[in-house]
Amino acid sequence: MRPFDVLLYAAVVFAWSSSWYPLSLQMGVVAAEVSLVWRFAAAATVMFAISHWRGVALRHARSEHLRFAALGVFLFSTNFALYYNASLFAASGLLAVILSTSSLINVMMVAVLNRSRPQPLQLVASVTGLAGLGLIFAPEWQMSATVGVALMFGGAGTLSFCIGNMLSAASQKRGVHVLASTSWGMVYGTCFLAFVALLRGHDFIIDPSMTYLGSLAWLIVISSVLAFASYLSLIGRIGPGRAAYATVVFPVFALLISAIYEGYEWSMLAVAGLVLVMLGNMIMIRARD
Repeated sequence: MRPFDVLLYAAVVFAWSSSWYPLSLQMGVVAAEVSLVWRFAAAATVMFAISHWRGVALRHARSEHLRFAALGVFLFSTNFALYYNASLFAASGLLAVILSTSSLINVMMVAVLNRSRPQPLQLVASVTGLAGLGLIFAPEWQMSATVGVALMFGGAGTLSFCIGNMLSAASQKRGVHVLASTSWGMVYGTCFLAFVALLRGHDFIIDPSMTYLGSLAWLIVISSVLAFASYLSLIGRIGPGRAAYATVVFPVFALLISAIYEGYEWSMLAVAGLVLVMLGNMIMIRARD
């Protein structure tokens, strides 16, 4: 692996690990969709500035803009709205574990779209990862039945994330620069979120507290700009399967942060489950390679 790819991996792991707790701090006074409007409106502005500075072509055909719009709906709005709502029902670190199963879903989706049978090793990886997810959430289910709601929101958010991954990879294969697709995707995602917020009758307000503003700033700069630019670049350079190796590591750090700031309590089942999820990811990615 090239040194720059290693640097991109490190950036993705850091950004994803540290995103989940700030995400949970956004829930409260401001509706999730409205918070996401502020987040991606600011992130899109930064991305366009970076694209312009680097001389990236931002003019594209109408057909490409339709694909950018789809990218925005799946990768820069729907999945986040689902995860924001999931944070109301489970510790933020647990949501990171749900997202980490994206490597399993990514590979299986490719098999379905290509109308090819999954390899036996891929099936083993899926069963291993899902079994691990079940072990992690088993203690939480005993304490609160609402954790099932978090699983449903998180599962749907992960599926949306995976569809967005495939759309991004397809754009890069057509020669569209990752900064251009990300910038336009964020714009369309912001518009979609604003439309949903209007439909739901939400007020477009900002919580002036330092907790809200600080977490919003972190989510804009680190979790949106740094994370997506790095991750989508990885997808374009080495493919979605190998890029998903980042999902093996970041849930560990996310759960550690959750334990420190949210009082998440580790159990033997949770540790065993996390090991199985990580193992499932590694088996799946190796099977694809």
